[in-house]
Amino acid sequence: MDVTNEVISQTDNGQTARDERDAQKGKYMTFKSGNEYFGLKIQYVNEIIQFQAITAIPETADYIKGLINLRGKIIPVIDISLRFKQKPFEYDDRTCIIVINVQSTVVGLIIEKIAEVVEIREENILPPPSIGKADKIQNKYVYGIGKVGDSVKLLLDPEKLLNDEDMSVLEQANNLEAEEREV
Repeated sequence: MDVTNEVISQTDNGQTARDERDAQKGKYMTFKSGNEYFGLKIQYVNEIIQFQAITAIPETADYIKGLINLRGKIIPVIDISLRFKQKPFEYDDRTCIIVINVQSTVVGLIIEKIAEVVEIREENILPPPSIGKADKIQNKYVYGIGKVGDSVKLLLDPEKLLNDEDMSVLEQANNLEAEEREV
């Protein structure tokens, strides 16, 4: 299911790309990981795919699960629960991969289950609380807390999900794919 296109297709065909971006403003793809619900700005989401076979990459961080082949494009995938140092979960039929674009790098995020697309207004987004050192480490991926009805969603900064070392591994995977296309 391509959520971005779903949101865009709900707009009038005569609208410009800017109007389409405005339609996406304030919309978040929410998903469950552990006991928490997280949100990603819909503008980062390319598509959501079913879980599929992953080819492991040796000597990478445990949360970088490996590479998948998505319609001929090689995409690195990260297990969100391991990235957040949560208890690992067993992959099942609800497990899926959110394909996102971060700094022109396409990455798949393995998540337990998709929740929904929600609209969160700017005035309903609070900065994450900072109680102690442990919270600062945990919240380094979270840029805000979104209030949705009686619940809250931890809003992620996808650029912070990947550190510089991860980006170099992922860029190597993208370069490998580019080289394969040239051959």
